Amino acid sequence: MPGNSNNRSRRVTSKKGATVGSGGKRRDALKGRGRTLPADERPWHKGYSGTEELPAKTARKQEKERKAAAAQGRAPKIGIPGTKDTTWGRGGGRGASAGRPAPQRGKANPRSGPRIAPGRRSNPTKEGPELLLGRNPVVEALRAAIPATALYVAQGIDIDDRVNEIIRTAGDRGIPILEVSRNELDRMTGGVLHQGIGVQVPPFAYTQLDDLIASALEQTAPLLVALDGVTDPRNLGAVIRSVAAFGGHGVFMTERRAAGITPTAWRTSAGAAARVPVSQVVNLTRAIKACQQAGFTAIGLDADGEMDLYQLEVAVGPLLVVVGSEGRGLSRLVGETCDLRVSIPMSSEVESLNASVAAAVTLAEVSRRRTYT
Repeated sequence: MPGNSNNRSRRVTSKKGATVGSGGKRRDALKGRGRTLPADERPWHKGYSGTEELPAKTARKQEKERKAAAAQGRAPKIGIPGTKDTTWGRGGGRGASAGRPAPQRGKANPRSGPRIAPGRRSNPTKEGPELLLGRNPVVEALRAAIPATALYVAQGIDIDDRVNEIIRTAGDRGIPILEVSRNELDRMTGGVLHQGIGVQVPPFAYTQLDDLIASALEQTAPLLVALDGVTDPRNLGAVIRSVAAFGGHGVFMTERRAAGITPTAWRTSAGAAARVPVSQVVNLTRAIKACQQAGFTAIGLDADGEMDLYQLEVAVGPLLVVVGSEGRGLSRLVGETCDLRVSIPMSSEVESLNASVAAAVTLAEVSRRRTYT
């Protein structure tokens, strides 16, 4: 027989493809979906007015989420008018939220709970819940009435006074207590030291700079600390801890290119972040000028500063201590904005101190002067 009728690999289907000009789609698939809904008519949008009838599919999803939230004793994830903001920190509410679920013990779902990324920035509008770790940070968080949503306790944890206080306080406040294996807690924390305990909290809410300055000026001897490009959250936590130890009244830093209040910073501060107001600003130079206009004397810590720390007579008045970054120190513009540049006397064998150590030494000297003057 002529041709290739006996060839097993011959083509037996038509070569005709999609209709020319259809882009590979059929006519039904090219049909339009109608007009784009404005924000006030989208049930999933924050600008939804709530007056229009919900689409059937959206209504079913929202009802399913409400039932699941009620069964688990938590707030629904959908946007419901009147839902209370649960961000914590001096910028938000510090009391316990209303309508907390009753305490419950049980096994935590291995797939549930927050994941910790050390050094990840905390932003109330973009990030999810965070996990504060360690016995001191957790007990300080509960003492400060931070709106915690869950307490994770490792199986076989060594019980001491702090653990007893943590569990008792969580039970009194109606915070769910979940017992997990130590391996599971290791997975949830990414291997970060947790001492067998962690508390889940909403993202940190920062204080407004104007409120920070006004609150400090209410004190007898106002003392603030500004951080110029400090990117290590452990240094931030150490500075906050020093501010709390030596009678400081607040810390502020830039929103970009700087560390924020992360689980790492919280743990390093040993819970002091619950007592010290923290603010983020867009422009550090403008923030320093605002403090100067309010009556603060701004001093910048600089190894080449013109004044010795131990000759700092202005330490007894309203003071703003500006600490430079770990590598380059004070930026040029910030250094020029400060009223004084102060150096810390050191042995010639050491060129400079760590940012948090320099802040601690300076705050200790300021505290000494104010105590004995």
